Amino acid sequence: MNIAVKLLIVEDDMIVAADIALQLSKLGYEVSGIVLRGEEAIRHVETDRPDLILLDISLKGLLDGIETAQAIHQRWNIPIIYVTTNTDEATFTRAKNTRPYAFISKPIRPVELQRTIELAVTRLADEHHPASNDNSNKPFVLSDRIFVRLREKIVKIFIADILYVEADRNYCHLFTANKEYLMTTTLKVMEDKLPANHFVRVHRSYLVNLTQVDEVSDGHVSVMGKSIPLSHNLREGLLKRFTTI
Repeated sequence: MNIAVKLLIVEDDMIVAADIALQLSKLGYEVSGIVLRGEEAIRHVETDRPDLILLDISLKGLLDGIETAQAIHQRWNIPIIYVTTNTDEATFTRAKNTRPYAFISKPIRPVELQRTIELAVTRLADEHHPASNDNSNKPFVLSDRIFVRLREKIVKIFIADILYVEADRNYCHLFTANKEYLMTTTLKVMEDKLPANHFVRVHRSYLVNLTQVDEVSDGHVSVMGKSIPLSHNLREGLLKRFTTI
């Protein structure tokens, strides 16, 4: 299934936080929560891991925004986007040392918010799967999920939910149980990006998720009722990936 990118808002001004949440919802993103204090943010991340955190630098309470970011980064690799007003040089330097993915100034405009989030997702994916050429129209793959562009937003699909990928010249169709995605990338790129312990080429035009294969015959594999052609020269390699009794 496709799931919107999930963000946590850490902001001690509820009016500002509510406005950010409304903008995010209109852009198609999911807000996992709004918390007012750094200590609450840490507890929230522990129980409901977001993909990104929008974090006010000037939080009130025991921890300011920078101290909150430091505490989170000690345990989790979650991108942080700082939300700022007029920040003095000393505070900016402290914040920069936590290596945020971006700074965004209040009041936040929807287009700026959307672009900042997309750039953060792209950067995170590039850190896990660096590439030498431009990946702006290609999927972003993390350890357990793939991010794809769907019209004006980015959505995530858990890798375990992918059934198979079908080539269509310089495009690919990615199939889950209830949705199909068209991506402007080649099957070779998808084969290189998706984890090899889960995905295998069964035909020059198909990759399948091994965990979703129901049946293997001489000339095809069955995935959720779909018959996918199996090349003769790839069959032996596929069978070696399964344990039989």
